[in-house]
Amino acid sequence: MKPNSDTSHSAAPAAAGVRLDLWLWAARFYKTRSLARTAIDTGKVEIGGQRAKASRTVRAGDALRVVRGEEQFELQVLALSDTRGPASVAQTLYAETEASRAAREAARALRAAERNGYRAPETKPDKRARRLIRALGDIDAL
Repeated sequence: MKPNSDTSHSAAPAAAGVRLDLWLWAARFYKTRSLARTAIDTGKVEIGGQRAKASRTVRAGDALRVVRGEEQFELQVLALSDTRGPASVAQTLYAETEASRAAREAARALRAAERNGYRAPETKPDKRARRLIRALGDIDAL
C-alpha cells in the first residue's frame, strides 16, 4: 500500500504544475535546462515579483518576468509543458503583455539607432594602421 500512495502523491503535483526551469526550456526561452537554471539562480527570472528557485512549480495563470540578454519579457503562463517542441507550440504556452512587447520593440529600435552611423571598415588594417591601433590602446591603458 505504501508504493501506491507515493505514486499518487507524485502524480498530483505533476498535473498541477511543472518545474520552472523545465517550463522555461520547453517554452524556448533558453536552449538548455542548465542555462534556464543559471538564469533563475542569478535572479533573471521572477514569479509574481519575487525571485524563484529552479524547482519552483509553475502553474497556469502565473505572472513571470524573464530577463534574457538585453530583452525583458513580462509573461502570463497559459499552459504547461515539460517537453520541448516546435516554436509554434512553445508560443502557445504563454502570452506576453502589450506593455512588455512595446518596451522590447522600443529598446530594439533604440539599439538599432545607436549603431546606425557605424560603418565597418571595408578592408583589414595594414601594418602601419595596426601599429597605430596598438599605440592608441596603450594610451587608453594609462
